[in-house]
Amino acid sequence: MKRFLQFLHRENIPQLLAVILVIVVTSATAISWFEPDIDFPAGIWWSIVTLTTVGYGDISPTTAGGRLIAILIMFFGIGLLGTLSASLAAIIIDKRMRENRGMSTATFTEHIILCEWNNRARSILTELRADPQTAEAPIVLIADVEEKPVDDPLLFFIKGIVNEETLERAKLERAKTVVVLGDDRLEATSRDAKVVLTTLTIESINKEAYTVIELVDPKNVQHGRRAHADEIIVGHELSSHLIASAAIDHGISNVVSELLSAQYGNELCSIGLPEGMEGKPFLDIFVRMKKEYRSIVLGIKRAKSGELISNPPAEMIIRAGDRLIVIANSRLPHS
Repeated sequence: MKRFLQFLHRENIPQLLAVILVIVVTSATAISWFEPDIDFPAGIWWSIVTLTTVGYGDISPTTAGGRLIAILIMFFGIGLLGTLSASLAAIIIDKRMRENRGMSTATFTEHIILCEWNNRARSILTELRADPQTAEAPIVLIADVEEKPVDDPLLFFIKGIVNEETLERAKLERAKTVVVLGDDRLEATSRDAKVVLTTLTIESINKEAYTVIELVDPKNVQHGRRAHADEIIVGHELSSHLIASAAIDHGISNVVSELLSAQYGNELCSIGLPEGMEGKPFLDIFVRMKKEYRSIVLGIKRAKSGELISNPPAEMIIRAGDRLIVIANSRLPHS
């Protein structure tokens, strides 16, 4: 607000509005003086209509003095409105340019912060927009690039390296999820070190934000855990596992790709426990989810411990607050 008021002052908007107000009041007074059939309130209406060059014609001067006032206000009106329009356009253009160049500060709540920009970040953004749950979610990108890299009205860009200052501008303290990608310009060790350091900074500011980080070297996973990252993705390791699985069980990579993408086919997602399923054994829930929701339950995420149990025993009791890891053909209402 302070910057906005400073900008208005710099563009002389208050002075311009004051001049317009003086002209409207003065011309209304003058027209009501010269024209016996026009009182002051009607003169205000006539002054505004004439000043804006709308010209409804419902009120018009008939005396020489009144017509002289009309001529003056019409000439002044064109110049003043042109100046005001140019100033307002400058405000809008300046705001848009600041946003595209990453110079503004975010104002979101419960948003997603994406750190670093590369081809993987572009794919992540595409997947987030393809998923109904995040299709219209506000996302803040922090990256050291010249301008906003994609045309996404709900993507807010902040230019710069990821540090306390840019995280503060991204409103980290109000964020829901933070994704930290590696800086491709660095070699592997420095890249992972930067990710871990960024994670430590994030956790020191907002421990409640769910952090997903990307590492290159599996040896650095322990450092990511010590930094309290909620999920750690080791890119090369994940690719290696998928390639090995595809070599052993042909076609497995196609299935995994379909499940991990929100753009086509079935989805792998986490949902809350549907009503009436608390206290039931896993097998009962498995059968009910297949019948009622056409989905397959792969695992359980415990509410208290956060432990993820894949392929639970049939007799395991599912408690209130637990989440189901399911394969479904679309996002379920409990997601």
